[in-house]
Amino acid sequence: MDDAELKALTKAARKAKRIASEKAMELHDLVEDRLPAAFEELPQLAEETYAACKAWEEAEGACKAAEATL
Repeated sequence: MDDAELKALTKAARKAKRIASEKAMELHDLVEDRLPAAFEELPQLAEETYAACKAWEEAEGACKAAEATL
């Protein structure tokens, strides 16, 4: 693996972390500001947040695995 590939993996991990953080903030805002009235939005937003966090975990793992091989 060369430096360009590692940089691409690092960039992907950072992007995934940003997206996961944004989803977490949306979920926090829903809980803090709009519940109980907006309770029907909770399952979908929770799923989206989980998926975003899972994608970050996978991207971060790929990045760390690539770094370990260098």
